[in-house]
Amino acid sequence: MDKPFSQACVNNRDPILEVLQRVFAHSQNILEIGSGTGQHAVWFAGNMPHLRWQTSDQPMYHAGINQWISQHPATNLVRPVALDVLADTWPSSNYDGVFSANTAHIMPWEAVVAMFAGIRDHLLINGFFCLYGPMKYSGALGAPSNVQFDQMLRQQFPHQGIREFGEVNQLASSAGLKLVEDNAMPANNRLVVWQKVGMTDELYVSTPEVGNQGQEQ
Repeated sequence: MDKPFSQACVNNRDPILEVLQRVFAHSQNILEIGSGTGQHAVWFAGNMPHLRWQTSDQPMYHAGINQWISQHPATNLVRPVALDVLADTWPSSNYDGVFSANTAHIMPWEAVVAMFAGIRDHLLINGFFCLYGPMKYSGALGAPSNVQFDQMLRQQFPHQGIREFGEVNQLASSAGLKLVEDNAMPANNRLVVWQKVGMTDELYVSTPEVGNQGQEQ
């Protein structure tokens, strides 16, 4: 099997890392939902050695993820567990950080709902959820590249498509998560950060970093 490769992962890993290093500075145990090729996992774990980075995805992707981990081993990088948010039992550990990239517009909407429900149950109080990918705002997709990308997704599979930020944020709110950042990223993507807080906890506050706009998804 050839090792999977995504050029987009290479292009976006550093802008994402810049945000994660700040947001996850005091975190310890991270769950990545939908590790895909495994490229993000090896890059982020290698650059944030204070974290335990748990990869996960559907079993069909594990071989590729394991190839990347085998070529870039790290003591803080954990081989993938099976996780289909609609079907599988979530890992038993509780996490103080969750990261997911390019999943919300690929999953059916009911899976996005299930993902936030799982995060509600497995993210510790004061922990952060960071979601990377394109968003639309009040129905507007913005850049022409996002319009084309959304059309391609919906033509390929009707259940796919760029999600409305307000609807995603409502799911987060229902899961006990508060919006703390909405960062502009390259290629007209966003990196949105929510924090799970208790009734008496204070929100983490920071100044969002604004990324350059590009053309790649």
